[in-house]
Amino acid sequence: MALKQHTNDRVRFEQQVDNSLTYVLPFIEKTHTIGAGTSVLEVGTAEGGVLQPFINRGCKCVGVDLAPARIDLANEFLAAEVAAGKVEFLCQNIYDDAFIARFRTQFDVIILKDVIEHVPQQQQFITHLKTFLKPGGQIFFGFPPWYMPFGGHQQVCYKKWASVLPWYHVLPRFMYRGLLKMAGEHPSIIQELMEIKDTQITIERFERIVKASGLKVMHKEHYLINPIYKFKFGLQPRRQWAPITWIPYLRDFVTTCVYYTVG
Repeated sequence: MALKQHTNDRVRFEQQVDNSLTYVLPFIEKTHTIGAGTSVLEVGTAEGGVLQPFINRGCKCVGVDLAPARIDLANEFLAAEVAAGKVEFLCQNIYDDAFIARFRTQFDVIILKDVIEHVPQQQQFITHLKTFLKPGGQIFFGFPPWYMPFGGHQQVCYKKWASVLPWYHVLPRFMYRGLLKMAGEHPSIIQELMEIKDTQITIERFERIVKASGLKVMHKEHYLINPIYKFKFGLQPRRQWAPITWIPYLRDFVTTCVYYTVG
């Protein structure tokens, strides 16, 4: 049972805009000024909705993604902003020499919203992101911890029971794959979910990588109920109870989303 935003591009874009305006931008603004002249890079920009509120604030934005179809949608949905030179969307790998040469030390803020959990070799990747930061720049990460009920992104499944069953993504690979096959999921969905299992990231592992990368946490927020769940499940966002956020490992199982700025 795929959710509406998984099949409707415009709905997904509008949800990105709302979530960014209400939660992402205000969170980043707690540690970095956002306004005219602020340069912003979004890695894994998809349809570009996260950047819309930053564009409206006068930021100069760049969105990059490896999926050509999603970059095409970003250029369609934000055509006026692209034409006005307020934002540029690129289908490119940030490891490419041309990308590095053009954008080295160019950005005040880098955004990764629901991206880092998809990325292999995360420590190398996060260290590489520093290449594009101006002095004093910051990186925003928002992601679901691996051990939370739907940390495997199984909500993208098309079969109802497979999309709503919590925690089964933590089973051994052969069992997890077997259940997805038994549910009749498409091979492309199974491949996507297995890739996420390979790149799983917990709160503890993320904080270790940040420290090892020579960065420090500027601000963080843990959510019991992910802000995006108001669209997915009709649930109102709720921050995690503070004492839970202090308990390593336990917090991963009951925290559905974390926001961090690092620099």
